[in-house]
Amino acid sequence: MTRLLAVADSDSYLKWAAGLLDALPADWTTDLAVVRTPIAPSEGQLGAAVSGTRSAGPAGDALPPVLSARQLRRAAERFRPDAVLLACTGPVVDALAAEILADLRPRPVMVSGLPGISVPATEKAWLYRSGCHLFVVHSGREVAEFSAIGRELGGGGAVALARLPYLDLGAPAQGPRDRVIFATQAKVPRRREEREEILLALAALGEARPDLDVVVKLRARDSERQTHNERHHYERLWTSMAAEGRVRPDSVRFAAGPMHEHLTHAAGFVTVSSTAALEAIAQHVPLLVLSDFGVSAEMINLVFEGSGCLGTMEDLAKGDFRTPAPEWCQANYFHDAVATDWIERVSALVTRSRQGALEPTRSLLDGPEHAAARRRARLRLEVPPKVLRYGYRAKRRMRRYLKAF
Repeated sequence: MTRLLAVADSDSYLKWAAGLLDALPADWTTDLAVVRTPIAPSEGQLGAAVSGTRSAGPAGDALPPVLSARQLRRAAERFRPDAVLLACTGPVVDALAAEILADLRPRPVMVSGLPGISVPATEKAWLYRSGCHLFVVHSGREVAEFSAIGRELGGGGAVALARLPYLDLGAPAQGPRDRVIFATQAKVPRRREEREEILLALAALGEARPDLDVVVKLRARDSERQTHNERHHYERLWTSMAAEGRVRPDSVRFAAGPMHEHLTHAAGFVTVSSTAALEAIAQHVPLLVLSDFGVSAEMINLVFEGSGCLGTMEDLAKGDFRTPAPEWCQANYFHDAVATDWIERVSALVTRSRQGALEPTRSLLDGPEHAAARRRARLRLEVPPKVLRYGYRAKRRMRRYLKAF
């Protein structure tokens, strides 16, 4: 029997971890926890992230605990995992693997990865996870790109392939498919004006097609935190635009909750860049990936080149959605099940560990030049978020005060 502990630090990583746990063999014993950081999910986000998975419990209402770094360490000592899945942002993975969970006995296999689209592969993602034995990604292209980075930079372990776990959460629709879902992305587009353009296109669709329920699906409400900071929150922008008379308030509505539940009623899906586009494809929902702001690594939509799904806000306003090319799907995230190997690789590493043959990994962030960054990451784990925020505000005030002289 294999024991695996999964640790997440934000809503997107928690959703990914819960889905991966569902793919494990029935005889594995698993546990799931959230480590407390300033981006820890709210109670509503916790429920949405584990919805539809075993981690939600028999009644579907169980929530994973949110633990401090010290509590997490104690929980790991009690659980005695054979493997630990570090489903966290890069600096947190590094701090957990290198320090907080580094000397667990028996020493577990350390597994990490990325929870969505990871094209193009980046050196930064590899560096933060180079202290782990296994790096999990979700397409053959990602495996090849990260393996090449690993060969170039060294450190870390093998790169493994998994199917994106939340592609299989959908259920047949119980009612009509009459929704158009816009999936937000915190990082792009960056400019307020660009986001307002999207909202205007959605409003135009809502006004032209009263038979459609146009929904902006939020990753987080304006008061909630998420994996990446969102400077211009769509709901806040919409409130301002409606107050100025630029949009009709009831032409678009805003909603949170599990994406897979929204998609069961969707007639169309649109995003600038979101892994939820893959969920839409899995549920056979026609989609649009907006190209108005460019198709590039910076826009996190480069992978959709050749998919047949790229379109414009003019297409959105007309409700012109697309179906992806089958050959693109095969090469990107919809590979044959036989290619998935991450569970077998974890099992093999656990066996080597039990035999005393597992070599420790070498983190590329060990050394004095990275010590300050690692200390900052530990602070985010060990200091309560409210105290951290007070500290950040005091630091900003001091900087402004010193600049005045």
